[in-house]
Amino acid sequence: MFIIDTADGVFTERGIPALCDKVAARDPRLRRVVDEFGHPPFWDRPNTFESFVWFILEQQVSQASAKSALEKLRERVGEITPENVLALTDDELRAAYFSRQKTNYVRGLAQQVADGQLDFGELEKLPDSAVRDRLVRLKGVGNWTVDVYLIVALHRVDVFPSGDLGAVNGLKELAGLPRTTTAEELTAVAREWAPYRTIATILLWHYYLSRRVGSTSPPGRPGRRGPVS
Repeated sequence: MFIIDTADGVFTERGIPALCDKVAARDPRLRRVVDEFGHPPFWDRPNTFESFVWFILEQQVSQASAKSALEKLRERVGEITPENVLALTDDELRAAYFSRQKTNYVRGLAQQVADGQLDFGELEKLPDSAVRDRLVRLKGVGNWTVDVYLIVALHRVDVFPSGDLGAVNGLKELAGLPRTTTAEELTAVAREWAPYRTIATILLWHYYLSRRVGSTSPPGRPGRRGPVS
């Protein structure tokens, strides 16, 4: 059984090295990551509307494409707020590299925040399951988006994003699993790391990126998701 000190199920930048060492001490595969590549960075984004827009933009596209769309949006509105996004026409969002689907998703998100139906600060007070239940009601938001939000914005300690390519491919490579290994089988492997699956996930991201010469990632999300929901 893991015995690791965390505050209310949340990890911090300062605590990452010790957490990784303690989790890796129980799993030789993760120990190998720390020994070979050192401790991972602290992938972090603020718990804001803009960050959640970024997560939506990252669905099913390259990191470069998502970041380009976010920056284009910022150029157009200055501050990315629900009100500023809702003031844009569909053509203006299209000019910011938003697809029709993501225009609808982000408009829906912006409307809920503007109407007071969704408060990101309030989500910090909820358990993981309640956060998930609330967010998957949003159009275009599935488990991958919630998983990376829980990890990168809320820093919850026990999340394994089974739809994230970085985590999935990192685990397959590290554990020598076949490419045909299913999400259900990977989730079963990840249960070995409960209740600190996030820490193992961060090590998998670190391993996956470090093995690719010149590979970089914007702060907050090394992987990329598969299906929307």
